[in-house]
Amino acid sequence: MKAITFYRPLPVSNPESLVDVTVERPSPGPRDLLVEVRAISVNPVDTKVRRNTQPEAGEPKVLGWDVAGVVVGVGSEVSLFKVGDEVFYAGSIARAGGNSERHLVDERIVGRKPQSLSFAEAAALPLTAITAWELLFDRLRVPYGVKHSDGALLIINGAGGVGSILTQIARRLTGLTVIATASRPESIDWCTQMGAHHVIDHRQPLDEELARIGIPEVPYVASLTATAQHLPAILRALAPQGALALIDDPATLDIVPFKRKSLSVHWELMFTRPLFGTPDMIRQHRLLNEVADLVDAGVLRSTLRQTLGPINAANLRNAHGIVESGRSIGKVVLQGFQAGSLAPT
Repeated sequence: MKAITFYRPLPVSNPESLVDVTVERPSPGPRDLLVEVRAISVNPVDTKVRRNTQPEAGEPKVLGWDVAGVVVGVGSEVSLFKVGDEVFYAGSIARAGGNSERHLVDERIVGRKPQSLSFAEAAALPLTAITAWELLFDRLRVPYGVKHSDGALLIINGAGGVGSILTQIARRLTGLTVIATASRPESIDWCTQMGAHHVIDHRQPLDEELARIGIPEVPYVASLTATAQHLPAILRALAPQGALALIDDPATLDIVPFKRKSLSVHWELMFTRPLFGTPDMIRQHRLLNEVADLVDAGVLRSTLRQTLGPINAANLRNAHGIVESGRSIGKVVLQGFQAGSLAPT
């Protein structure tokens, strides 16, 4: 079967950074689904792994942790899905990614695809929706569905993939005032479309921007990028006993000054549950099903922004380049392998 892989870390401008290959079709383990991949999207984790990982000699490494597709095979202990079901999921970073015609994934981290979305629209959601949901409800412990809160959530980088869905979830499923950051007219407009009550400029000190809109401090901050750069302003912006949740990878993070305000710091990595096989791993299955229900009910919408064509190395390099530019809005998706590509290998 066809797949896109890399053999050594290279800049995305190099045509060897991602290449088309043929690999053996995998066989499902007991709890695995074998999924025919219909659409994929690209996240910063894809570009980080491609740039920083050296695969084992001669072994191709397949990336891709956002998939929408159709179940074509099931393991002996599968109970949640059957052949023919349409699904969407992010998968596990400890296993081969989904940039291939067929993909194996544990059923406990898979959700049913929203019926109202195309495969491309659905592929834009899983990784970012899980990240946003866990960050908001599991890490920051914001009450789900409580609409009478008078607090506020500051989302740093509201126009990115996680920020786009986090803004929607916080606006529609909590009572928080949602403040997103953006700096360009098109990204400001996107944040407003996603439901932000306010949009402030992250090129300026965040605490000064909050004061400008009459909200001098907030109980919650979701820092989705450039945390180290914004940390002094985050400290000033957080109310006493407030909470910071972050997802990026600062080289160091000095939170000693947070003590005076009794601030808490929370890391969110949506791969933690599948990576460690935690007893509550099935919560990601339930989470994605709830996201699908909310999408089908019109509460949430896809964050798809660009579709770049069929799934191949050239288009995937283009998608990686867009994500690496730091100027992407929403999600970038590739859809479908070229006709005849599903022949047995």
